[in-house]
Amino acid sequence: MAKDDKVILACTECLSRNYTTHKSKKNASERLELRKFCPKCGKVTLHKETK
Repeated sequence: MAKDDKVILACTECLSRNYTTHKSKKNASERLELRKFCPKCGKVTLHKETK
């Protein structure tokens, strides 16, 4: 069974940490980037994985 890492996604505009998700260690080597709604900005922005 593959292990998953818990990752935190932060907005690139206001830098607030809004979302948590899981990422597969086996399949993903680079940082995760998703376009999601930021409640602080009030719009859809790019969210990047933080450490």
